[in-house]
Amino acid sequence: MIREHVARVYWSLSRWTLKTEPIDRDGAGILVGAPHTSNWDFIHMLAITARAGVPVRYLGKHTLFKPPFGWLMRALGGIPVDRRAPAGLVDELVSRVAAGEKFYLVVTPEGTRSKGEYWKSGFLRIAREAGLPVTLGYVDRTTMTAGLGPTFTPSGDVRADMELVRAFYADKAGHTPSRRTEPRLREEDQPTDG
Repeated sequence: MIREHVARVYWSLSRWTLKTEPIDRDGAGILVGAPHTSNWDFIHMLAITARAGVPVRYLGKHTLFKPPFGWLMRALGGIPVDRRAPAGLVDELVSRVAAGEKFYLVVTPEGTRSKGEYWKSGFLRIAREAGLPVTLGYVDRTTMTAGLGPTFTPSGDVRADMELVRAFYADKAGHTPSRRTEPRLREEDQPTDG
């Protein structure tokens, strides 16, 4: 496959080292791309998934899909999202999976390349509703490594799931470490019943 060949060449010439855990090439799931601190993090994630040989889709601002480069964004697996009207997106993705479409959805839960207060929870919601596992992808400038980490099945306990996520990303810095957002969901800071 051309994508895998290009990725193989990329990793052989790159100053970065690919360190990745195995992933089911014929499966489907949510692939977290974090930290997401620069466009280079996105390029690394495309190279990671291409080298792993897995089909990917990713969500992008609808404005990125306009000419002259919209065709390229779609060819790379992009799904345009109008952030002003995101209703129905989760349902659409769950329907695709239910219809038998096999792909890994790359999600950047930070939602922006700037430092923020919280991650967005959509990756866990989609995984739970579609019955998909979550694989933690990473870029770490401090060690100049990138790859795929562990895969887990969301338990439904948001805090427990996020403790796993936080433990994995605790030492990962991204391309621009000062823009890293700590893996925390707004839901974790909400009072619990009982």
